[in-house]
Amino acid sequence: QKLKVPMFGNQSLQQYIFGNTKMLEFDLQENGLRKLNSALHDQKENSNQTVWKITNPKGSHAIAVGIDAPIEVNIEGSTGYYCGGMNKLANINVKGSVGPGVAENMMSGKVVIDGDASQYAGATGHGGLLVIKGNASSRCGISMKGVDIVVKGSVGHMSGFMSQSGNLIVCGDAGEALGDSLYETNIYIKGKVKSLGADCVEKKMDSNHIKKLRKYLKEANIKNLKAENFKRYGSARKLYNFKIDNLSSY
Repeated sequence: QKLKVPMFGNQSLQQYIFGNTKMLEFDLQENGLRKLNSALHDQKENSNQTVWKITNPKGSHAIAVGIDAPIEVNIEGSTGYYCGGMNKLANINVKGSVGPGVAENMMSGKVVIDGDASQYAGATGHGGLLVIKGNASSRCGISMKGVDIVVKGSVGHMSGFMSQSGNLIVCGDAGEALGDSLYETNIYIKGKVKSLGADCVEKKMDSNHIKKLRKYLKEANIKNLKAENFKRYGSARKLYNFKIDNLSSY
């Protein structure tokens, strides 16, 4: 049974109690972004306010950034820039599309986007899992540092640019200059690649890669695709050290 508990001050923040767990509903239009992020930053590992529902986001920027607690945040609509940036431990679900820089520099946890993502999704991410159920625009996964990104649709040009570690999985197609100047990130593409960037080459898929790819697809709740049908791309490692013969590639 759901019980509404009155609160002091602004009444648009409602609490619903399920056993020992509190689900809080926050109206962003009425309360504002500063109050929301402040409340989310106050959450700790032992908090019983573990489930949050954010209504009326209306494309606001920087929603649910810098969370450092194992809580669940459900955003009921599309967001602007940097949603879920610097996330640590939290599970963030967006019931819509997102603007540039979603999950930028995330450390851990999981961010799931029901719609599409704009530019540089998951940029500089150090860990965790970013799932985009639609398409991602240009530079998806730029400068990845350990994050895993799964895109159910396609990605734009220069995705994986200068990515250093982690895994970028694309179930659709990839635009121009895929993996340009990448380091040790593994890129898995199911569809077509328009062109490869500097120092990016197709690589062999062995049993270990297939096993890992199956795990990522399962974590992203993708059940209708076989890991064996993907191609793997990575660094040719020719640009690690400067050579005058490779000048035109830099």
